Amino acid sequence: MKKITILIFISFCIACNYSNKENTYDFETNFEKTNGIETATYQDVISFYKALANTYSEIKIESVGNTDSGKPLHIVWYSASGNFNQTNKNTILINNGIHPGESDGIDATMMLLRDLANGVIPAPENTIIAAIPIYNIGGSLNRNTSTRTNQNGPKEYGFRGNARNYDLNRDFIKCDTKNAKTFVDIFHKIQPELFIDNHVSNGADYQYTLAHLFTQHNKLNGPLGDYLHKKLIPELENSLHEKKIIITPYVNVWGTTPETGWSQFMDYPRYSTGYTSLFNTLGMMVETHMLKPYKDRVEQTYELMESMIRITDNKVTEIKKLKTKQKKHFLDNKEYAIDWAIDSSQTTTLNFKGYKGAYINSKVTDQKRLFYDKSKPYTKEITYYNYVKPKKTITTPLAYIIPQQWHKVIELLKLNQVSLQQIKNDTIIEVNSYRINTYETRKTPYEGHYQHYNTQIDSAIKKTGFRKGDFIAKLTSENIRYLIETLEPEAPDSFFNWNFFDTILQQKEHFSSYVFEDKALEILNNNPSLKSEFERKKESDSTFLRDGHLQLDWIHKRSEHYETSHLQYPIYRIMNTL
Repeated sequence: MKKITILIFISFCIACNYSNKENTYDFETNFEKTNGIETATYQDVISFYKALANTYSEIKIESVGNTDSGKPLHIVWYSASGNFNQTNKNTILINNGIHPGESDGIDATMMLLRDLANGVIPAPENTIIAAIPIYNIGGSLNRNTSTRTNQNGPKEYGFRGNARNYDLNRDFIKCDTKNAKTFVDIFHKIQPELFIDNHVSNGADYQYTLAHLFTQHNKLNGPLGDYLHKKLIPELENSLHEKKIIITPYVNVWGTTPETGWSQFMDYPRYSTGYTSLFNTLGMMVETHMLKPYKDRVEQTYELMESMIRITDNKVTEIKKLKTKQKKHFLDNKEYAIDWAIDSSQTTTLNFKGYKGAYINSKVTDQKRLFYDKSKPYTKEITYYNYVKPKKTITTPLAYIIPQQWHKVIELLKLNQVSLQQIKNDTIIEVNSYRINTYETRKTPYEGHYQHYNTQIDSAIKKTGFRKGDFIAKLTSENIRYLIETLEPEAPDSFFNWNFFDTILQQKEHFSSYVFEDKALEILNNNPSLKSEFERKKESDSTFLRDGHLQLDWIHKRSEHYETSHLQYPIYRIMNTL
């Protein structure tokens, strides 16, 4: 792009003439030196930012916490005034290299912060920028030239998995990695108004280099959801259009063509923007198209971030007021949606710029293969399903009780700034109690877990004993979304579904059939209603009728001998008074 080429020359001249102890540092990035062929190494990136901070008072770099790689995570700050603690300004948090093979944002952010610091582009008056140079340091150090099989550059890049082979963009809720725990700490200290996560992807081929993946506006909900949908997204698209850059919503299509339309990606809290939305932050992923030239991808990522900074810089008062209103929105409602479904009654029509797709004979497999004909571009109206409706709702409690033995849950609540109050004496409290009714489990491992899904519970109000030292987490405007979406077992990314409570799913005490036979007969004889239910069960269920052990187990589970902890969800809800 001509604009960035001019900026490179100007910034290089300014850097060379700047009278400071680092005036000999060459602030031309490796991306620029190779004309958009290569990306910077981890060592290059950190050295670049340290030199930038030594040269410009508008830049600060700090080491902020550990990662699985053994190397610390860094934050690079930009403030036009050199004051990095101004609460009257918007803060934008930029995350780069969560998948280090998707290095576009790494190079784009280096150039952006340099050009802001040296005055090549106008300084935002109402914005402080915090950027994570490379989030997945272990993956960045694991450089290669081949694992991004379909990607068009750069020449060499990092690997998707981190030092322990976790995909960090699935770890924000469960926090299995040091990277995620450090990110959570950073995020809560910064409390950004806007979050940008830079990515690269390809599910189909089309004319766009650039796509945006904002958090789903209905799921974000409230005043911020409306602002995102009706104002922020259109303003960003218009700003890029003025720069002659075309952009589309993320093309959520795999194995087929976009021509029949697609639904908006649902960013559950395992993902970065799904997590940040729990704390009322406007979030977006930048998704460049991996088949497009690396130079174009980086330059358009730069332009998108520059546009987003300029747009939100002019809206600092409005955004801060909306965030304040947003915090009250969920606390004032008596119901909360924990899962969502596509609302096909509402859609958006896109004038989509694609390529003609067809299925032709494969020369490899002798089967049909998908082929995009670049000689046949088109612009046509496509249906975009970007509205969702509640699929599952719960009645909002006043608080949750977390027994003290569930220390991993308690640690994560504390890490996420949830205020916990300990019970002072052994006591009995009337609570809403859950038992796990049914659930399904992945058959193959997923990010270190065999994750549950389609969980269903039985609910009852009962008086339950709690011990001195157990924890109460009261719902507040700051924590309500995080608490509900982690502690409600039916929520897709709940701690239950991420296997934090799997020990309750295994029965610990059992019976021997030859011993329990006589006791089972005694139980039935002493309980006529149970015996009648037992006989009806045999009449109506042929499998049950033929399985003697199943019949004894049925009786055992309805007797005093059955352990109450089996399938008893160990987190309790306070509904009425604290």
